Amino acid sequence: MKTCLVVDGDYIYEQEKHLTVLKTSLFFAHDGFTVYDCNGQLVFRVDSYGPDPRDKSEVVLMDAHGRCLLTVRKKRPSLHHRWEGYLGERSEGQKPIFSVKRSSIVGRCGMTVEVFNNPGEEYQIEGNFGQRSCTIFNAAKESVAEIKRKVDVSTNVVLGGKDVFLLTLKPGFDGAFAMGLVLVLDQINGADYVENDEADMIPTSED
Repeated sequence: MKTCLVVDGDYIYEQEKHLTVLKTSLFFAHDGFTVYDCNGQLVFRVDSYGPDPRDKSEVVLMDAHGRCLLTVRKKRPSLHHRWEGYLGERSEGQKPIFSVKRSSIVGRCGMTVEVFNNPGEEYQIEGNFGQRSCTIFNAAKESVAEIKRKVDVSTNVVLGGKDVFLLTLKPGFDGAFAMGLVLVLDQINGADYVENDEADMIPTSED
């Protein structure tokens, strides 16, 4: 698999990488995410989504030191949860580097990701983020990242419910980009919960 650089080359790894993603409680200030590597070192963080996270239309991904890596923003107007990613802290007039939208392929449950600075580079996200079970595929149908529940190997017990999960990165895939996609999925999943009283990603027509 070729190297995928979309956001930051510092988060592209030569070996498969397992990150633990912790979603903070929605009932307290500073809601968001913290992401750790297997050594317990902080890799990414996302601070407060605001008073009502489901109304938040812009989310910022930061590194361990608070440097803004990526901003994801809901495109308005958008009937089908189309989101766009911007490098660093988004400024007025800045062009997005990727977009995420519901798949338009009939019978496919998932999302389509288009990378703008590399024509033809496209990814599919399939699965159910509400159940923390998703796979990101490249155009060659190779798995480049996976989202799944965190399980204690010794006891086979799921840890932390849906608020703790694993983000597994295949060699060469941009981890900051992958985490940006997690933020979009989380926002869409929350909106689906409100609108449809369910957490499944349901395919609809294109914007």
